[in-house]
Amino acid sequence: MSPVSRSIASDPASILQQEIRTLAAGAEVRTALDWFRKHEPEFARWQLEAAQIAAPPFGENARADWLQRQLVEVGLTDVRRDRIGNVVALKPGSNIPPVLISAHIDTVFPAGTPLNIRQQGRKLFGAGISDNAAGVTALLALAAAFVDLRIPHLAPLLFVGNVGEEGEGDLRGMRHIFYDSEWKDAIGASVVIDGAGTDTIISEALGSRRFEVVVRGPGGHSWSDFGVPNPIVALARAIYLFSQTRVATSPKTTFNIGVIGGGTSVNSIPEAASMRVDIRSTSGLEIERLEFELRRAVDQAIAEEIRSGEHLHPARPPAEMEPEIRIIGSRPAGELEPNARILKIARAVDALLGNTAQAQRASTDANIPISMGREAIALGAGGRGGGAHTVQEWFDPTGRELGLQRILLMVLSLAGAISSGAPK
Repeated sequence: MSPVSRSIASDPASILQQEIRTLAAGAEVRTALDWFRKHEPEFARWQLEAAQIAAPPFGENARADWLQRQLVEVGLTDVRRDRIGNVVALKPGSNIPPVLISAHIDTVFPAGTPLNIRQQGRKLFGAGISDNAAGVTALLALAAAFVDLRIPHLAPLLFVGNVGEEGEGDLRGMRHIFYDSEWKDAIGASVVIDGAGTDTIISEALGSRRFEVVVRGPGGHSWSDFGVPNPIVALARAIYLFSQTRVATSPKTTFNIGVIGGGTSVNSIPEAASMRVDIRSTSGLEIERLEFELRRAVDQAIAEEIRSGEHLHPARPPAEMEPEIRIIGSRPAGELEPNARILKIARAVDALLGNTAQAQRASTDANIPISMGREAIALGAGGRGGGAHTVQEWFDPTGRELGLQRILLMVLSLAGAISSGAPK
């Protein structure tokens, strides 16, 4: 062997790429691509059915019931619900750490939102159809393929439809899996399926902290009590002050005021007003800094509103106005090591499939294992989607089979595939 050939043979990246090529050449895996294409009408039906079942955070039971039935129907025998509401299905393997394949079953939309789920041609439309009915469908499709095609693997496969990814769910389903479940210390690697597409590998966990800010005052009549401190005005002052806060571009840091509320009538000084604030950054220190600026803006705004009333009515006893700032969500930040095996596998699979994907950061269920130093990535379910978190959401299944084939190869590489002739 020449020095050049010996160097190539000993290169870890080349070895991994050869392993992936060998894996993809297996009879069952070669069959899988055609199997995925053939079953697209069934996948579309699953996706429409799932999306038609409302699943706001803390209201996922009906969709969980549906998913549990589907996992049993595709042939998995160990399917159950854990105490927090996650649907958990185990496909047994050898006595080695299992591979987790998960998709969140909740949506961002509150109860009562008109979902308007429908199909027009090949495209699917409606609230939550892509995020994350596409991910739930991919979870089911992979489970069905493993059973139907009898694809061999060493590690057990743990299929999880988890609750509480969106909004105030605060990743509660995935927190339970990694903090409190029987699997918390056993999971070897995690593949999170979220949304559509094949063009990203989420390997960096975007941290966030969310707040509910409530300002309370004495309230009163708009005429006779004019000058009493107004919580809505104080909140408006706080929003203005906080919106002037400097944010870092590196590490990228953002904030958003997404919800405001308060008051009972146009001629009443309200007794309370509230807002909800989202702060995000790849840096925990930047999140802490913006939290400090938020609290300072609220305190300053209240002081200014009280002084304004005292100026109008200097003889009136000083009014009181109290803030309450409550954390309603906190997602940890983190990132995979550049040489993490799961990241190398993802890149090798994309190279084999001719798929172009960029490593990116986002806030997903993968935040939990990544922040704990565990190997995890988040991937799209294939196809294309848009309008996420709006009622105009859509999904185009064209190319879904590529996304499913991509996830299948990654899972098999992580699980330690065995040859077709080995016992199954």
